[in-house]
Amino acid sequence: MKPLFKTHLAALGLMAMTSLAWAMPSEAVRNLQSDWAEAMYHQKDDAKEKALEKLSDTARGVVASNPKDPDAYIWEGIVLGSYAGAKGGLGALGLVKEAKAAFEKAITMDARALDGSALTSLGSLYYQVPGWPLGFGNDEKAEEFLKKGLAINPTGIDPNYFYGDFLYRKGRYNEAEAALTKALAAPARPGRELADEGRRGEIQALLVKVKAKK
Repeated sequence: MKPLFKTHLAALGLMAMTSLAWAMPSEAVRNLQSDWAEAMYHQKDDAKEKALEKLSDTARGVVASNPKDPDAYIWEGIVLGSYAGAKGGLGALGLVKEAKAAFEKAITMDARALDGSALTSLGSLYYQVPGWPLGFGNDEKAEEFLKKGLAINPTGIDPNYFYGDFLYRKGRYNEAEAALTKALAAPARPGRELADEGRRGEIQALLVKVKAKK
């Protein structure tokens, strides 16, 4: 019973951002980033789901040990959102709500942490999750938070990708192409080579779909 969300929520996990203007993430958070990339790109199907399930427990532990670190909450949300996408079905709804709460906590602590990735991540949840009565999906809130994330990190690969994906799903193809083209031109993120490679592949595939619609 996999299909439930509007798109593959596991894509959320690619919000593997480095902070250019802020402090380097802690070792625990960097380990989450690395382990997430390993699960997402070197595992498939059931193995990926199991790896993300295990990593979700690790992420909760990182937050428990670092309750004042917004980066920890951001990556807890990313991992939980990725696990929800891999798990699918009604059982994923609880994970998505938990991810949402983690992003909201990070925003209250420091909305600019990890280049505003909690804002972008929360925005991506709002357009990928079903609306009432199943979930909390809301396209207006999605665009609001995606734009807030872009305001903090206007050249980033992830905020431009997610905004482009949102625009594509809303049928705003010219705007989507512009955002995705900007995402492809984003600077490389040191230490996130695997995440960058995977994201660029997704961008290129989505650009093909956008151009086919124009």
